Amino acid sequence: MRILVIGSGGREHALAWKIAQSPLVAQIYCAPGNPGMAGHAKCVDIASGDIDGLLKFAADRKIDLTVVGPEDPLAAGIVDRFAEAGLRAFGPSAAAARLESSKAFAKAHMARHGIPTAAYAEFANADDAIEYVKSQPLPIVIKADGLAAGKGVTVAQDIETAIRAIRESLDEGAFGDAGNRLIVEEFLDGEEASFFSLTDGHTIVSLASGQDHKRAFDGDTGPNTGGMGAYSPAPVVTPEVHRAIEEQIVRPCIEGMARDGHPYRGVLYTGVMVTASGPRVVEFNCRFGDPETQVVLPRMKSDLVPLLLACCDGTLDRHRVEWHGGACVTVVMASGGYPKAYAKGMEITGIDAAERVAGVQVFHAGTAMKGGRLVTNGGRVLNVTAMGSGVASAVESAYAAVSHIRFDGAFHRNDIAHRALGRRNGCP
Repeated sequence: MRILVIGSGGREHALAWKIAQSPLVAQIYCAPGNPGMAGHAKCVDIASGDIDGLLKFAADRKIDLTVVGPEDPLAAGIVDRFAEAGLRAFGPSAAAARLESSKAFAKAHMARHGIPTAAYAEFANADDAIEYVKSQPLPIVIKADGLAAGKGVTVAQDIETAIRAIRESLDEGAFGDAGNRLIVEEFLDGEEASFFSLTDGHTIVSLASGQDHKRAFDGDTGPNTGGMGAYSPAPVVTPEVHRAIEEQIVRPCIEGMARDGHPYRGVLYTGVMVTASGPRVVEFNCRFGDPETQVVLPRMKSDLVPLLLACCDGTLDRHRVEWHGGACVTVVMASGGYPKAYAKGMEITGIDAAERVAGVQVFHAGTAMKGGRLVTNGGRVLNVTAMGSGVASAVESAYAAVSHIRFDGAFHRNDIAHRALGRRNGCP
């Protein structure tokens, strides 16, 4: 088979790495890819948003399966375009991808189908939103309705922060069209987890749980980011919580999409807050999460490719997933200044030494080649990933690998998986 992976980040590197292990695959292409992905695939210079270019490439090269990594092309209808051309692409249609591309759509869907989530109100006018916020308890959550590259959410601890977030989005256009409408919702108290489900629109196959770390600095402090690290499995997702997420959230969501005329095929990422009253939805994403994919796929013993094909072909009921034991941890090495302004072009050294640590794989996220040197090319630069017999051993290996890697301005969190380690040590 010939497979095309769309995207250039750590998630797509992990996907290409896992797909390359399949005996079904003869050739992998990545568009546009990155230097790390070049070790498993041929990178082609087509942007992930260039749907016409990607479609032409897939048709010319007779691609058997296209795997879409980022959310933007999914929201723009790439799967619909490929289907119209008779080409198979893994991911939801644009109509189904509204579960991520419009938080208002997702909230209305959950309300309609009885899926537990935070109470909310929807606004297009800043003054109306501010008046509502003043009547609500704090903290409160402000979310841009559309896709804002993971930066459209503010957890406001005080009214001034809430008002500033509302004004920036609705009056100042901080998130462009994505912020023309806001969701204001209650703050959920609990522990968050990430839950992946593969589906062909009918059958649902749950994958391993994970947990990421959104805040930039140790102790869950600092600004929100796209994710500074992750681990799998997440101990907060007990067998009972796992069943509750499947039965109360994922199944009603997928069945509801089918009944509403927008069957959902692909992977559904459910961000869940595990509260005292049970799991409640924080958000839905229409693609594999980043950096959670980097810790879930290394734990998967099964061949990923037949599962992706089955989601496209409606045959997922014929498949099951097997897992390696132990745990997986990834530590994000980021550019100084991230998630705000940061420099690019810093030379990276030490990856070979890092990957000599047992159980370690380094997934590239924001890298490029310049004059024969590997350099930084993004905010999140590398995902240093390690398998271990348990969370503690995986953490130890990941940080041992991190210690070998150097680039100017590099920083990382030192407490990835602290919640899992706290539970292991009998802490809350």
